[in-house]
Amino acid sequence: MEIVISSNTSKPIYEQITSQIKALIMSGELQTGDPIPSMRAMAKSLHVSVITVQKAYEDLQRDGFIETTVGRGSFVSASNRDFIQEEQQRKAESHLQEAAEIGRTSGISLDKLIELLTLFYTEEA
Repeated sequence: MEIVISSNTSKPIYEQITSQIKALIMSGELQTGDPIPSMRAMAKSLHVSVITVQKAYEDLQRDGFIETTVGRGSFVSASNRDFIQEEQQRKAESHLQEAAEIGRTSGISLDKLIELLTLFYTEEA
């Protein structure tokens, strides 16, 4: 598992860790039951404080992405698909809201935005 910390962003380090681990889980790269590095190991590999990693892991656990067992470590949770779907929907809503704002302020019609969204949605990767 590769986590990259950027100093060129205003996003706190713990949020960078949290969002990257969530992305790995949602993409399927990390599967239910897969181990997550210990807080100490993660902190050492990223050259950050254990407290920073602890905050990230607490957020991941609170959001249902990982489960931590004392003495065993942290693992990808058997999170329900609805939760992951909801997380992805929130992400899409954020981008769509931004697109709608750009459309409104730039005079792009709703029909044109729908046409573009349809094109992108049906386009093969």
